[in-house]
Amino acid sequence: MGLGGGERCTPRPPIRPQPASERRVVTVVFLGLLLDLLAFTLLLPLLPGLLEGHGRAQDPLYGLWQRGVDWFASAIGMPAEKRYNSVLFGGLVGSGFSALQFLSAPLTGAASDRLGRRPLMLLSLAGLVISYAVWAASRSFAAFLASRVIGGISKGNVSLSTAIVADLGSPEARSRGMAVIGVAFSLGFTLGPLLGATLQVETAPWLALFFAASDLLFIFCFLPETLPPERRAPSITLGFRATVDLLSPLALLRFSAVARGQDPPAGDRLHSLRQLGLVYFLYLFLFSGLEYTLSFLAHQRFQFNSLQQGKMFFFIGLTMATIQGAYARRIRPGRERAAVKRAILLLVPAFLLIGWAHSLPVLGLGLLLYSFAAAVTVPCLSSIVAGYGSAGQKGTIMGTLRSLGALARAVGPVAAASVYWLAGAQACFTVCAGLFLLPFLLLCHLRPPPLKDK
Repeated sequence: MGLGGGERCTPRPPIRPQPASERRVVTVVFLGLLLDLLAFTLLLPLLPGLLEGHGRAQDPLYGLWQRGVDWFASAIGMPAEKRYNSVLFGGLVGSGFSALQFLSAPLTGAASDRLGRRPLMLLSLAGLVISYAVWAASRSFAAFLASRVIGGISKGNVSLSTAIVADLGSPEARSRGMAVIGVAFSLGFTLGPLLGATLQVETAPWLALFFAASDLLFIFCFLPETLPPERRAPSITLGFRATVDLLSPLALLRFSAVARGQDPPAGDRLHSLRQLGLVYFLYLFLFSGLEYTLSFLAHQRFQFNSLQQGKMFFFIGLTMATIQGAYARRIRPGRERAAVKRAILLLVPAFLLIGWAHSLPVLGLGLLLYSFAAAVTVPCLSSIVAGYGSAGQKGTIMGTLRSLGALARAVGPVAAASVYWLAGAQACFTVCAGLFLLPFLLLCHLRPPPLKDK
């Protein structure tokens, strides 16, 4: 600026600073989310051994749970060899964490619409630091449960990351930001379990605490506020009232927030949108349940230790990342529904192979099909749903879809773990494999969505 200093040299408005700022926000969101996911996924390969360790240590609270379950098992006449109590406990822990996340994330989002993204993000991350500190400071089962409760309540940072990306000004930056969030999840669920598998159970919470504290410090230093005061909601109360539609299962399945909004979809489109929401819920309900019991099956049937569990999750994550890069992102608009139908059908043989596998090659083939389907289904379903509604409704529609997914993950693990506990792995995986035909049939009767919805 100011090369000549004359009156005719009028400075032009800056063009590049805003994109540079958007690139910075996307980078900060990616790195912060990656640190969070590394801390979160360290536990995955360690959970079966951790729960059984509390049983061997005769932890008082774990023993109380054990006696309650044993009493119920005796009351219904279950033979002793069928009591997969650690699987049931793992399902309860997983569903409880997801249920708290389902309840807290919309409230955190509503508060951030009024107070700004940065303060609520820092508050959520501080809660996660506290949760890992509680786990690290005590090795009791009660402390572990307390850490999961605090962590579930504080897990609004993931939805806040999406909101921060949605705040960006240009469609290109928003699209790039959403893709980067997907990459962070792929990397986190690939590297985190592998790293956790190399650790002792006593060491894992300290490393998770280090990642969480680093994330908090990083976000404090580098994340700017992306929601300026003039664009904020006029009242927190109004935002909290709107979250009722994101906390009621019936309202979620009926997309009530969309139907009551401005310029709602026409009758046929709204019906198709509700049908897609049901497909999404059923898929994640079944998938999350079997996903959560997978580590217990590998631990009990194949005697996988934590390192072998980590390698298994690394294989799944690497396969998913490869499929996403080589196939899923190349699916052309209008072909997503056919791709989802193929992927869901693949889950039927995938889970039959996993549930009945007694050799590693059969297990590996089932995991390969499982990883392929997992890499395709959610991105393509999200893309289909994004084709519905006006431009002003996209956020509400996608927010409802995310809440449906959180609800499915809140009830899926405990439901699958209960079937596993009552009837064993083969029955659990066989029944759920057959139930995948329900979302497939719903998709077969779905009318094709509009390619463009203005």
